[in-house]
Amino acid sequence: MGMQLDVFQVLADPTRRRIVEALRHGEQQVGDVVEKAGVHQSGVSRHLRILSESGFVSMRPDGQRRLYALRPEPFRELEGWLTPYRELWEARLDRFGAALEKKQQQQQQTRRVNDRSQRK
Repeated sequence: MGMQLDVFQVLADPTRRRIVEALRHGEQQVGDVVEKAGVHQSGVSRHLRILSESGFVSMRPDGQRRLYALRPEPFRELEGWLTPYRELWEARLDRFGAALEKKQQQQQQTRRVNDRSQRK
């Protein structure tokens, strides 16, 4: 690959995301990734090369086998990019939670008032 892809370009491909998901639980051989990702071996090999060149995946030789594993650095880069947005949606969720709680309290008060008026 001539140029370096950024993390979003790398993960934009659904096949690469399936491969990343397959590797999420630890080292895998290509055959295991093929089985879990549901892609032909030639496709998995091509995408593993792209993931490796972009720093997402490392390869460790083990005798005749090659074991592939995820590397944490690109995910840290993603997390760093997402942090300001996480703060944005968490603030919105906090406001939503407060509004929901207020509505539930109002409904409980209304039920209590209705229960009292029915007892009279």
